[in-house]
Amino acid sequence: MNGQHLSKVFHGGTGIRAGKEAGAPLLDFSASINPYPPHLSFQLDPFRLEHYPDDTYTELKGVIAGRFCRDVDEIAIGNGSIEIIRVLCSSVLSPGDSVEISPPTFGEYEFSARLAGASIGRGPGTRLRFLCNPNNPTGHLVERDEILSMLDRCEEDEALLAVDEAFIEISDDPMQTLVGIRHPSLFVMRSLTKSFAVPGIRFGYGFGNPDLVGMLEARRLPWSVNVVAEHLAIEAFLRYEELSISRERIRSERERLCRGLLDLPLEIVPSRTNFLLLNTKGDVVPLVECLMRRGILVRDCHSFGLPNSIRVAVRTREENLRLLEALSECLR
Repeated sequence: MNGQHLSKVFHGGTGIRAGKEAGAPLLDFSASINPYPPHLSFQLDPFRLEHYPDDTYTELKGVIAGRFCRDVDEIAIGNGSIEIIRVLCSSVLSPGDSVEISPPTFGEYEFSARLAGASIGRGPGTRLRFLCNPNNPTGHLVERDEILSMLDRCEEDEALLAVDEAFIEISDDPMQTLVGIRHPSLFVMRSLTKSFAVPGIRFGYGFGNPDLVGMLEARRLPWSVNVVAEHLAIEAFLRYEELSISRERIRSERERLCRGLLDLPLEIVPSRTNFLLLNTKGDVVPLVECLMRRGILVRDCHSFGLPNSIRVAVRTREENLRLLEALSECLR
């Protein structure tokens, strides 16, 4: 499919725009970000704003390398993980190539693959396979050993396995990560958006073979990570261990939220991260509109191919109680 005929992927996190359209602020459950992030102070020297960023991002990559015990030349960075996905697809795919994706999952994988001229397929001959772990929107976490088996099959097929770990740092078991695995058929993507609750700065990063990373860095737009994002990213990596507190609180609140949802006519898809997929008996549009009228924004999952489902973030206890109250009213 020619890229010019594609429409942009719909995402959650539209709280500001939706609130303006509704004429009142909305409590945004459509964006699955950490409700208990480490506190990042913002004290940027104005001098930094008067100069271009260092496009090699030597200091930033050095901090990431130290945090994850990787070499600097194994690290790619970008303006959010979406830029990483786009540049990855443009680097390794050619028109006619096949990409394997297991729906329902993050729509940018297919979109970026089709922009590069590839099609969606399965099995031998696949050039690239995407895996979102934990998966968006289901919250399913694939065990590390199973992913390593996938990696073996990808190596046999001469395919690249791209594992998106955007939510793994705030999942129940971050030890399932593959970030420490060096393998020519593996590329691991990360983001600060979810774990540190900073979607506004747009910062993503990835780990892979130096030759592949070199291709990505060559295709990335110059200075795509601005000095504000760079400054906050460095501070975030220095406070990385504090995410253990976030994980404990998220798990506790998710379990509490699930107990409240048991009384409602919904199917709760088991999740191991900071959001829940909720299945209903019919199309969710009336439910989404009803919640909006009560000041609650949830993720309508039509764009995932799930017209009977919504995805809700796990937020603070008080906010989750407001969600339960609104759902109870709308599902009566």
